[in-house]
Amino acid sequence: MIRTQSCLATTMIGAATLLAVTAGPGAKGGVVAMATVQVAPPRPAFATCKACHSVTRGGTNGVGPNLFGIFGAPAAAKPGYAYSPAMKGSKIRWERAKLDAYLADPRAVVPGTRMTVPGIPDPAKRNEIIGFLEKLK
Repeated sequence: MIRTQSCLATTMIGAATLLAVTAGPGAKGGVVAMATVQVAPPRPAFATCKACHSVTRGGTNGVGPNLFGIFGAPAAAKPGYAYSPAMKGSKIRWERAKLDAYLADPRAVVPGTRMTVPGIPDPAKRNEIIGFLEKLK
């Protein structure tokens, strides 16, 4: 039996993600295929969030959890991040209305959250951020 291994690596390049698939020993190694997938660039309003959160598929957590794929997901569901007990117990699902309320005033929605940003008062900026997060699937 021949064993093969494969690896999928992703790299953000501006508004695109470069995917490289490599094959292991059974396929003589090396890059087998490369493709570029268009991904929406972060919206300007997301700059506040970028200081603590990454948005790359499979990316690491930072000061805050990686936000890729959180839209529609339950709160505190990203593996490997040490969520506050308040967030773990919140029973929130990150839908548009809940994200809007949370981004406006995190401590009012989840008392005891570790989110340090006091809130984003501008509804247009919150909408821009939510729209961006909604596309990260």
